[in-house]
Amino acid sequence: MSTVVTDTRNVLVRELWPVLRDPFSVIFSLLQPLVFLAFFGPLLSGMTGLPLAESFQWFVPGIIVMSTLFGTAMAGSNLLFELQSGSHERMLVTPVARSALMVGRALKEMVPLAVQAVVITLVAAIFGFRPHLPGMAIGLVVLAAFGIGLGALSYSLGIAARERDWMFWAVQQALIFPLMILSGMLLPLEAAPRWMQVLSQLNPLTYLVEAERALFNGQLTEAAVWQGALAAAVLAAVGLTVGIRMMRRSI
Repeated sequence: MSTVVTDTRNVLVRELWPVLRDPFSVIFSLLQPLVFLAFFGPLLSGMTGLPLAESFQWFVPGIIVMSTLFGTAMAGSNLLFELQSGSHERMLVTPVARSALMVGRALKEMVPLAVQAVVITLVAAIFGFRPHLPGMAIGLVVLAAFGIGLGALSYSLGIAARERDWMFWAVQQALIFPLMILSGMLLPLEAAPRWMQVLSQLNPLTYLVEAERALFNGQLTEAAVWQGALAAAVLAAVGLTVGIRMMRRSI
């Protein structure tokens, strides 16, 4: 067990080093959520008739989930490049545990995403967003579990695709946008057609988004909190299980 923990830490440091050396990539990845914040926030305020600050209380947690969704769903593209260049095979011949290769990579995805979440919150605070700090801390832990699971699944997709880049991007795009829209992340689904509301109830991302909204607004005892935490935990367990198996077969 201690060997696996040490290997995981070493893989985490190895994967984080390029990010620390080139923090511009993290800054650049903030563009999309900040653009959504700038344009969708006022749009939502105009649609609901609520002040911008009140709209942000609903909207900002969804944007933070969106940032995690896009960041971790694309994580497998890095492994895809390593598979094609041969650097992944060189890692496989080292004595590093296969499970550590997957877990370390998945954990790495959460560091830049945590930075993004803090920056988005600080920017939104300028316009009146007031998060409940203990709830926000819990929300980031729940979000980390979700991100680790989704990141592991993305790495698994990268391993399955290997030389077929188009397969990775086709599957990723076919899944990510329906999941995003059907979660009510950007716009409320109360006015959506009945069939969309039914599909949203089958979407695990819906429960995560509702949990983050409850936590960021200090509603810690809401049922949505444990439902979202459960959805994130299940995804983390499934993602890591599938990811570790795929990593062991990737040679």
